[in-house]
Amino acid sequence: MNIHGILAIYRFEMARTFRTVAQSVAAPVLTTSLYFIVFGKAIGSRMGDINGVSYGAFIIPGLVMLSLLNESISNASFGIFMPKWAGTIYELLSAPISWGEAVIGYVGAAATKSVMLGLLILATARMFVPYEVAHPFWMFAFLLLTAVTFSLFGFIIGLWADNFQKLQVIPMLIVTPLTFLGGAFYSINMLPPLWQKVTLFNPVVYLISGFRWSFYGIADVNIAVSIGMTLGFLVACLTFVWWAFKTGYKLRT
Repeated sequence: MNIHGILAIYRFEMARTFRTVAQSVAAPVLTTSLYFIVFGKAIGSRMGDINGVSYGAFIIPGLVMLSLLNESISNASFGIFMPKWAGTIYELLSAPISWGEAVIGYVGAAATKSVMLGLLILATARMFVPYEVAHPFWMFAFLLLTAVTFSLFGFIIGLWADNFQKLQVIPMLIVTPLTFLGGAFYSINMLPPLWQKVTLFNPVVYLISGFRWSFYGIADVNIAVSIGMTLGFLVACLTFVWWAFKTGYKLRT
């Protein structure tokens, strides 16, 4: 394995983040803090508990996932799109580095940034809402697994996109609505029976449900199903990336 090649990509991507701290870190944390103020304090104080958990604490996993998904996709898609846009992608393709090593560098950096942001948001949440983590290991495992999976998904979007506008289409029109409708601010058990079944077709439900279980031991979906769905999506993304590098899809044109 070309460790030097992986580290070169990884360090370059991480350095880009620290050059844009206000955009990459401060903005998501500030936005999430506003959610805590509005939903956790203003609205949450007027709502009852959900499954024995205060509303302000109940929405913490959903808000972390909302930021984690968006940032994972954004970081990874921008990281691979820029070499395509600048024309330096050919240097990567001709370098003595395999597709897997390139993906580890780009996706590893994007996932690292997302996990750091998720932990920072959790620390910020302490300022607004008291909460406990029932299963710390599984909390971090879900955080890491989600960051890697959606960084891979963002990498695919970066390969697919032909311009800067396309980078935002799927995150804004698909991922964000699915997150809001995936139980970020409510339990799907609060929905009518028909809509509970419809909601199960939303893949984000399994991420939020599993992540919330790691905090409070409550879940809308069986924890094993949540892990299985996330791993299945991870494998699907890896398969597509392998195919894209093998065929040169959107890389050599």
